[in-house]
Amino acid sequence: MLTSLAIRNVVLIEALDLEFGAGLSVLTGETGAGKSILLDSLGLALGARADSGLVRAGEHQASVIAAFNPPAPDHPAAALLAENGIDMEPGEPLLIRRMVKADGGSRAFINDQPCSAALLRDLGASLVEIHGQHDDRGLLNPRGHRAMLDTYGRCDAAAVAKAHADWRAAANALIQARESVDSAARDRDYLTHAIEELRAFAPQAGEEATLAEERAAMQRGARLTDDLATISECLTGSDGGLALLRQAARRLDRIAGEEPLLAAVLESLDRAVVEAGEAEDRLAEAAETLSFDPARLDAIETRLFDLRGLARKHQVQPDDLAALRDDMAERLAAIEGGEEHIAALEKAVTAKADAYRSAAQALSAERQLAAGRLDAAVAGELAPLKLDAARFRTVVAPLDEGQWSAQGMDRVEFEISTNPGAPFAPLAKIASGGELSRFILALKVALAERGGADTLIFDEIDRGVGGAVADAIGERLSRLAQSNQILVVTHSPQVAARGAGHMLIAKSSDGTVTRTGVHALDDTERREEIARMLSGAEITAEARAQAERLLERA
Repeated sequence: MLTSLAIRNVVLIEALDLEFGAGLSVLTGETGAGKSILLDSLGLALGARADSGLVRAGEHQASVIAAFNPPAPDHPAAALLAENGIDMEPGEPLLIRRMVKADGGSRAFINDQPCSAALLRDLGASLVEIHGQHDDRGLLNPRGHRAMLDTYGRCDAAAVAKAHADWRAAANALIQARESVDSAARDRDYLTHAIEELRAFAPQAGEEATLAEERAAMQRGARLTDDLATISECLTGSDGGLALLRQAARRLDRIAGEEPLLAAVLESLDRAVVEAGEAEDRLAEAAETLSFDPARLDAIETRLFDLRGLARKHQVQPDDLAALRDDMAERLAAIEGGEEHIAALEKAVTAKADAYRSAAQALSAERQLAAGRLDAAVAGELAPLKLDAARFRTVVAPLDEGQWSAQGMDRVEFEISTNPGAPFAPLAKIASGGELSRFILALKVALAERGGADTLIFDEIDRGVGGAVADAIGERLSRLAQSNQILVVTHSPQVAARGAGHMLIAKSSDGTVTRTGVHALDDTERREEIARMLSGAEITAEARAQAERLLERA
């Protein structure tokens, strides 16, 4: 609900602070007093185009601040704020501020957080509906008629949305499966050849490191072969060091018994023979380990070359070739089983499509019933509003299959015929602004308590009518105000008398500066204003008495 409006330097308004309550509030005043400026100011706060012509002469900028009660958690405005990261403090009002500079620039803020004009328009549409002579939003926009009908008829659109999502998910899975199989089929020959090549080569994880290590050892052995042979000859040959040590040990053993001093020498010599023997064994082991086999080395180098070449061919590491072979085998197997998988997915898509059609057809039937009830409800409102010759209908027509959506398979549009025999046409095609406003009022009354913005503003809905029709308009506005906040700009005393609050818009001038002001009327002032609306510039006793009767009856 709109709680207040602060306007600064907008055309004839220098500074204006207004407060609004629940129910029906009426705004009256002489023609040209500035009622349109007030609505333009509110429209600016709700995201209307920022026109530098709104800035009061001599000022550098104009500003408007609109305050609303905090929206409920399930209100569309709350979801919109959350989606755009706009913080709302619990219990604090929702503040919308718009500034327009004289040079044409503008800025917008929601709760003092900068926002785009587009976001402001979306937020404003969820909070306030303005219905006037040139209204092009709200009920006049056919894109919203389907949702309005669903809300009015409490139609189960959620089931259709879920069925549509399931259908699209199954269809997407089928598309992906077909693309996968088609891609694999195109690669069938390549996969077959690559798998056979990899299986024949039989690469193993870690094979490259093992081969490289063995090759390095053999290359070291090749370099040491001659040195090892020479060392072995020096150590183990007939004239080698070990033979000479043994020969010396035997000769010393024969003479050591005759001389005790030689026993220690013999003991050391025996140890040397043992150590030299161990060295001989270890040398033989090393020679065997480092043995150089030219054929084996050539085989290792060939295997390494082929292994690395195969890895480069498939753009993987050598250790990943085995896993690549297994992956290719799975892709090839998918081709064989792909047709069965696709057939299963096709059945699933058909089943999901049938489920969607069933849910959408049930929704269509609900909409047809709701349309009949809505047409009857609107028809009951037309005659008292002097639209008894007009006819209203809600068109629920099938869409082409390519246009089916989560909202079903129907096009919904409100149409009217204003004269007997005249063809039906979209609601927005009504020529008369007064007729348009009254049609909108009839629709809003029929749709009362079934969703929409909480605040509705009607601009001169009673234009061109009076007497019983104006009274009927006032009665319906009052009824609508039981569930919505209603603001109405009116020239009709019958409508003005129905208001729970009454504001007078007046223009004043000191000879050099003209200003527009708004004054909240008390009971006495209100009677005088309604009397003025009845009698004109000269307020008569009869006009005051009639005003009193209107207020009492209201």
